[in-house]
Amino acid sequence: MAELYQPQPEHKFTFGMWTVGNPGGDAFGQPVRRKLLPIEIVHLLAEVGAYGVNLHDNDLGPIDATPAERDRIVAEFQQALADTGLVVPMATANLFFDPVFKDGAFTSNDPKVRAYALQKTMRAIDLGVELGAKVYVFWGGHEGTESDATKNPMQASASARRHLLADDGRDAGLYRPARSL
Repeated sequence: MAELYQPQPEHKFTFGMWTVGNPGGDAFGQPVRRKLLPIEIVHLLAEVGAYGVNLHDNDLGPIDATPAERDRIVAEFQQALADTGLVVPMATANLFFDPVFKDGAFTSNDPKVRAYALQKTMRAIDLGVELGAKVYVFWGGHEGTESDATKNPMQASASARRHLLADDGRDAGLYRPARSL
């Protein structure tokens, strides 16, 4: 009976690298597990019958990777995908972990931070396209709409909307709006 609940690739279960590879740390303690490499995550997910793996740009490689390091990491990841048959259905940018985004990415008061967020997001869209993702998720993290005490939610939403990259994402085949903002 238990085999009835065993995931199979045709069920199209996908998992975020940030969940499977999470080392288990929190704000009050150190990580409790070894950080898994992206290739290890792909092979682990294939073993349990997953269909695919979703990722933030920095789940795959470090934020400060050189172009050569980035290309090597992506090539090795693509090989692991090919070896296991897993796909990347969704990609997104990590616009929250780097301390520069502590006051938001597209809603930051600092125009340099907003410009950095825009460039980082465009690179994340390009990475998603390169990995075959059909969906790009625009989620900022610290954009100030989670709490009334941080930023005016109407202004934060308007600022994010100005930088949504809808045209770039649509051109790449990643942006399919579910509803109008």
